[in-house]
Amino acid sequence: MEEFFENELVTKFEEMIENNEERYFDTEEYEDIIIYYLEMGDISFAETAVKYALKLHPKSLEIKIKKFEVLLELENYTLAKELMDDLKESSMESTDFLVCCAKYYSNLGNPRRAIEYCETALLLEEEENFLHNFMADEYVNLEDPFKALKHYKLALTFDQNDEYSLENTMFCYNQLNRGEDAIEFLNNYLDKYAFSETGWFEYGQFYFNRKNYEEAIKGFDYLLAINSQSVGVYANKAACFEAMGEWLKAVEVYEEMLALEYTKSFTFYKIGLCYKENKQPVLALNAFQKSLRDDPQFYLSMMEQSYIYEEMGGMKEALYFAKEAVSLNDNNLDYQKRLAFLYIDSGKFEESLACMKTLIDFEPTRFYNWYAYSEVLMLIGDYEDAVAILKKATKMHNRAELFYQLSNCYFHLNNQKDGRKALSVALELDQDLLEGMKQKYPFIREEAEKVKTKKK
Repeated sequence: MEEFFENELVTKFEEMIENNEERYFDTEEYEDIIIYYLEMGDISFAETAVKYALKLHPKSLEIKIKKFEVLLELENYTLAKELMDDLKESSMESTDFLVCCAKYYSNLGNPRRAIEYCETALLLEEEENFLHNFMADEYVNLEDPFKALKHYKLALTFDQNDEYSLENTMFCYNQLNRGEDAIEFLNNYLDKYAFSETGWFEYGQFYFNRKNYEEAIKGFDYLLAINSQSVGVYANKAACFEAMGEWLKAVEVYEEMLALEYTKSFTFYKIGLCYKENKQPVLALNAFQKSLRDDPQFYLSMMEQSYIYEEMGGMKEALYFAKEAVSLNDNNLDYQKRLAFLYIDSGKFEESLACMKTLIDFEPTRFYNWYAYSEVLMLIGDYEDAVAILKKATKMHNRAELFYQLSNCYFHLNNQKDGRKALSVALELDQDLLEGMKQKYPFIREEAEKVKTKKK
């Protein structure tokens, strides 16, 4: 890989451009230079290399085909089509040209035509692995997993170590609901290629998805025996133990992960969750604290500490960590709801209002957000703001509860007329709520009878 990045030809080419010089590169050298830029994703330099190459070798079919490829990367399909038509007569024996034609039609959403070009290219008996994968991908686009499966398996016959083919073979089996065929195929593959990391990973995933966690762990253990540095596999193995409720075994696996990781905050967080599930709050807190030492802004661990402190009766600490978590992730509405609850539970009603405002701004269709917001405003005696909020709320939610609240606010503001009007609407919508509302809002007790009498 290092040699690829330090490509001598490319260095000479770039020096030529930088120094405004003229140097000779043959067609094969220019092909290599263009391929380098295409593989690096530097399409601008690939285009520049094509221009220089055609200036020096204007009749080279190979360079023209590379220009075709660059035009496709630039999504310049008009010029690509013109060039494709120009090259057809002379380049139908070129695999690269046929692949570019297939890419052209694939990019334009014509997978069947793309497949036709791949089939023609296969006759040349080059790049069979790539071509079968290409065709399989097109059949996936056509929602034909049966034919896609056929070609992914054919791709594997030309490159048994092709992870992409193997993964997608299993994907197609899954799409076709052919679980028994899938595991039979995979077992046969692993009999031949026992050191395939992708094979054992797919084995583990196959059984994990079928909730056979013991067998999944076997697959992940085989993989770790081949490559003990596969950090992600430890996470999959730990997930198996979590699914089985074996929380302490999951912790053991996560602790093995820690030795391999540079950033450990998420793993400590997962350890904390396991201890929490195992009813060991002190150990859970310790893990969450380690998570925050590794990353002081890891809000997931902050909020989990808030939950644990609440369970332990430490409401002050619960509120503190909830505030910290919200400050780092204020768009999380579940966090906003939790912080509002903790403020209210602590008697800090005014502090909860900012959370309530966020909730009605982002979730205006949730009735309870409006109901709770107006309730808090009434608790602090801010009846005018409560009326403004409730007027907006009743336009979205024609609910009796809101009109009972609105009537209470008007009565507190000595606006008997609007209070009775709102109460009348509330009674029409749901009179069964009246007794409960009388308990909450004393003004309604005597006014309700007046409204009822007036109706009669």
